[in-house]
Amino acid sequence: MFGLEILLATGFAVAAQTEGFSQDSAKVLAAGLAIGLGLLGPGIGIGLIGYSAMSAIGRNPEARGAILQNMILAIAFAEALGIYALIVAITLALVI
Repeated sequence: MFGLEILLATGFAVAAQTEGFSQDSAKVLAAGLAIGLGLLGPGIGIGLIGYSAMSAIGRNPEARGAILQNMILAIAFAEALGIYALIVAITLALVI
């Protein structure tokens, strides 16, 4: 959420320097929204995965190895979605 706040503040600063809402400020705002909302899901998902894995290990300590292996794999998939959101945000801010 900190990145979203920084990009939104930058977008409003760019908009305040010009008279109205320019294309540059729209790009920065779009990038901020893309990364902020795009990382919200993976962040919640990784937290839930960690919570569930630790709860499962607490109930069945013998299955620790299999649980941790599946947890790390699921976290990697969730983090990949966050990386896609970062790529989209960079593309919106710099290319389009």
